[in-house]
Amino acid sequence: MDNGNSHPALVPCTEDRIKLNVGGKFFETTLSTMQAGGPDSLLAALSNRSTDDPNPVFIDRDPEIFSVILSLLRSNGLPSTARRFSKQELADEALYYGIESQLKSAMSPPPFSGIDASIVTTVQPASDGCPSAIATGDDGSVWIAHGGQLSSYDWNLSHSGTIRTHLEDITSICRVYPDIAAVGSESSAGLYFYDFSGVRNLGSIHWTDPNDPRIFKARVTAIADSPGSVFASFDCPHRENCILLIDKSTLKIVSELSRQPGSSAKNLAVGKLRWLPETSMVVGSSVTSGAFGYSGYIRIWDPRANEMVWEAIEPGSGRSSRFGDSFADVDADVEESTLFKVCSKSGDLAVADLRKLGDDPWVYLQDKNPSMRNTSGDRPVGHSSSVIRCYRKQVFVGREGGLEVWSRVGKAENWVAIENGVCEGWYRRNFVDKVEDSERGVIQKIEGGGDRLFVIREEVEGVEVWESSCSSGAVSVL
Repeated sequence: MDNGNSHPALVPCTEDRIKLNVGGKFFETTLSTMQAGGPDSLLAALSNRSTDDPNPVFIDRDPEIFSVILSLLRSNGLPSTARRFSKQELADEALYYGIESQLKSAMSPPPFSGIDASIVTTVQPASDGCPSAIATGDDGSVWIAHGGQLSSYDWNLSHSGTIRTHLEDITSICRVYPDIAAVGSESSAGLYFYDFSGVRNLGSIHWTDPNDPRIFKARVTAIADSPGSVFASFDCPHRENCILLIDKSTLKIVSELSRQPGSSAKNLAVGKLRWLPETSMVVGSSVTSGAFGYSGYIRIWDPRANEMVWEAIEPGSGRSSRFGDSFADVDADVEESTLFKVCSKSGDLAVADLRKLGDDPWVYLQDKNPSMRNTSGDRPVGHSSSVIRCYRKQVFVGREGGLEVWSRVGKAENWVAIENGVCEGWYRRNFVDKVEDSERGVIQKIEGGGDRLFVIREEVEGVEVWESSCSSGAVSVL
């Protein structure tokens, strides 16, 4: 008799259960678990068979790995037993059962934070192991240029293919489509497009001018892209240089953004390019060093009007107190619409608002972290090899072999001005690495992709992969 206090059954009725025989080992689960992988998964399809058949469904696969797969479908997480298998073994089984997206979600690292990051692995190509350039994907995948080859590693950091190009070395690479790379070399002429899915060369772009004999054998120094265009900086043997705007759909040249003679530091070829989605503009920089220190420029172009809209030349602009402390590297934070530079002499980090650029837009950030002040003597502060990369509203700076992160902690209106354009209270500086990490070699390139940071060191084989610590309850299977 129902007295109104009955409770729902804790165990589903037998009609909702299904028995499986996986490689000789028997499992029992529910139809809802079988269908948790989505309508296109193998298990969902098997769950639709007639319930009149008393025999267990037979699947000729490894039962131990299937136990992990079943736990994933039940809880959307990986059990501790997943550590017994490699990431590739788990990925192969997930692909067979049609639940790769669920495994990818469970195995993906937590949101990336430089303050809580560490090296989890090193991706090392089988041959020519010293990487020269990398391009990353939003899913944490990475393409590595090594020698004249391009190797692709998927979201799981598993090797998915290698293309051998005709180039002796590759110094620039850009991911213009999910399967198409634009590559260039500072030792060979031309920009080349390669398709990983078809393992083939799609074509090439060369900068030529029949009316100017100086324009020949133009090599690529930097590549960037927007949703519809590719931007490539070219440099000729006689130092003439330009930025070509290339249509993505046709892989044809649309226009020249800038042509310079390259006769001085303020006219050298662009060495770094970045697309600014908020304004649909392109920022480029060039830096060179000599007996008297560093010099270079930062410029912003409007491709639609085919004109330069802003520039900063160093030395030669800015406050007199900063003269001689030219930038060593520059990068743009496209999420915050800010531009950062790291000074070659002092090592100071400066920021400018891309929406309020003027003759001298720089604000120099004061280190406000007391724990950093006492340890900075153990590591280089200003050095010519400093590199900078903005990612996920964080600024990563490599100084020699050390890696640090500047994290935003306040709004611009909360700045505390000190003097001469210096402020504190907006960004906080922390080391990402440990001292032993910094001794691995000089940092050459930093790139972010998905919830990972990738680091290349000079003359060191492989690409370091940095991830944040897993949250409570998560399991790493690296």
